[in-house]
Amino acid sequence: MNKDTLFTQFPVPTYEQWREAAEKSLKGAAFDAKLLTKTQEGIIRQPIYRAEDVATLPRRGGPGGAPFVRGTRSPLDQQAGRWEVCQEMAAPDAKSFHEAALTDLARGQTALHIVFDRAVRAGLDPDEALPEDIGKDGLSIFALEELGEALRGLNLEELPLFVQSGALGLPVFSLLFAHMKASGHSPANLRGCIGQDPVTPLLVEGQLPHSLDTAFAAMAKMTSWASQHAPKLKTILVQGNPYCESGGHAVAELAFSLATGVEYIQAMLDRGLTIEEVAGRMQFSFAVSFDVFMEIAKLRAVKMLWANIVDAYGGSAEAQKIAIHARTAAWTKTVCDPYVNMLRATTEAFSAIVGGVDSLHVSAFDEAIRPANEFSRRIARNTQIILEQEAHLAKVADPAGGSWYVEWLTDELAKKAWELFVQVEEQGGLLRALESGFVQETIAQTAARKQKDIQERKSRIVGTNMYPNPAEQLLTRPANPALHKQRVAELRTYRSQKNPADAAEALEKLAQHTADWVEAAAKAALDGATVGDIAKALTAGKQAATVIAPLRVHRAAEAFETLRKQAEAYAKKTGQRPSVFLAALGPVAKHKARADFAAEFFAVGGFAALRTAAYSSAAEAAQAAIASGARITVICSDDASYPELVPPLAQAIKQAAPDMTVLLAGLPDAEQLAQYKAAGVDDCIHLRSNCYQMLRELQERTGVSSR
Repeated sequence: MNKDTLFTQFPVPTYEQWREAAEKSLKGAAFDAKLLTKTQEGIIRQPIYRAEDVATLPRRGGPGGAPFVRGTRSPLDQQAGRWEVCQEMAAPDAKSFHEAALTDLARGQTALHIVFDRAVRAGLDPDEALPEDIGKDGLSIFALEELGEALRGLNLEELPLFVQSGALGLPVFSLLFAHMKASGHSPANLRGCIGQDPVTPLLVEGQLPHSLDTAFAAMAKMTSWASQHAPKLKTILVQGNPYCESGGHAVAELAFSLATGVEYIQAMLDRGLTIEEVAGRMQFSFAVSFDVFMEIAKLRAVKMLWANIVDAYGGSAEAQKIAIHARTAAWTKTVCDPYVNMLRATTEAFSAIVGGVDSLHVSAFDEAIRPANEFSRRIARNTQIILEQEAHLAKVADPAGGSWYVEWLTDELAKKAWELFVQVEEQGGLLRALESGFVQETIAQTAARKQKDIQERKSRIVGTNMYPNPAEQLLTRPANPALHKQRVAELRTYRSQKNPADAAEALEKLAQHTADWVEAAAKAALDGATVGDIAKALTAGKQAATVIAPLRVHRAAEAFETLRKQAEAYAKKTGQRPSVFLAALGPVAKHKARADFAAEFFAVGGFAALRTAAYSSAAEAAQAAIASGARITVICSDDASYPELVPPLAQAIKQAAPDMTVLLAGLPDAEQLAQYKAAGVDDCIHLRSNCYQMLRELQERTGVSSR
């Protein structure tokens, strides 16, 4: 048969014909109830999409054309689908950072992603910082020499950078600029991002030790300097990550990120910069979560929305192009069964790449537990490399373009995000919305809905709230060395070898604002000033702290992980895991499904299921339950057998062991349940149970945990 006529032999069914067939397969169930799904964003997803669904959407052009929903690079560009492998380097000291950087850059990493610890990002020297802020989540440095050791042998003129420089930004920025000078390299060739972002630490920690006006003044000086001296470098970072990592949905992450971007644009314009200078120096960062198509649509939608915003400010087509970095979400990662995190990170990385990011970090499978080692870094890095070189994702610009579903979802998500963005702007902008609590309340509402779905196991976390491994040996975090004391001692030694007068003049100019801020700060660093010295000079004078209610950054699995930890602690204390006795009654066909369900239900909370045999009578099962030593019994059989078996079994157990908790696997009707409870049944476990609430109460009741 001629291939050109092959498919003409079959009639093309209409949507109505397809729907009629689908409704027949549902056997009376409602089409909308079974086949339509509502997302956390309030978007109703259809089971099938057609050309008609996108026929009225505005034409968006091809990749490289405004409004850039299909990407900022032309498909004629051989690098159109390419992204930077930008894994986070979070080693605690200069020596280990240097070793990790050389190893990873030689094995496929293409950009240098420096993660500084909280002390550096806050502009604090080790003797001013809390012990837990030193080296725990990033590189601890206080002076130019240490940065030089960390970056020894790395040519920053050839290597793209990604650095979160903190709320103030200039101390980190000036150290990197001073390093370029000291190593004889030109800042004109710096590319990537050394990005200041005062909103993110404010969101996460609830306060800044200085005013936002001071932060914005430093941001303006850095941005103006980069426009003249480092045109390929971005200095302003907008991070949507905290909204995702606090349990927010894609609409909130987009809307609040856009509002942050507008806040930064306006602050820079108020300080004399132009929209071309500002927009060209901005970098966005997002967390990418588990909903594959929603995350693809999110990254495509933000390109269009940001282009519209910059266009409204009068920015050129070039200024409208957004730069996007992404990391696979910490919110989705687990402590239990952590190797499943490799799969989660892979699907999230796929979404990020198909959505069109410029750079990407894939989280190590053990990031929720401990600092990444060489093995976990390699697995994470190779995930990107496989997607590039074996899945060939870098060979296509906008792989999702033309998909009716993705195009529709992109448009729907963009509309909802814009509506929320407008609400924020009507309140006076993001900072006013944070002061009023609007942002925090919006995120908290979504997080509560998500947590309820997780607790009821409508949202499944494999290895944690579903299909746990009861025999798992949980990974542990290595003992944290006394890094704080060591760093304080090293700082004192450093200061004893330096003459404070050498940097005094540059620091005074910086404090009095009588010189170029960047040049003065870099000069101070070259003369021996520390990160803390530079930050103090910048914030000299009266500073009003900026305070808001913070977001609650957490992971989805934390509540269930707490149950497991409490069960593990109980086992360590008593020598045995908390247990539940499964009273399986009747033939295998009658009890197996519910006994399997009950065993898995309790394993989620760290309970061992005692399931030695099936019993033919209530008296036999009651005797075995009492003899088991367990403090919980679950009756498992079929609905038809329950009226005969449950009352005598529950009564017998309660008479012999009044403190025993008796549960029923299944959900009988209200009348039957009342009868069973009158006989001694305490509660039921079933598919609609709030698994977390029930397990937490049972742990408290059996002494595994306390309130």
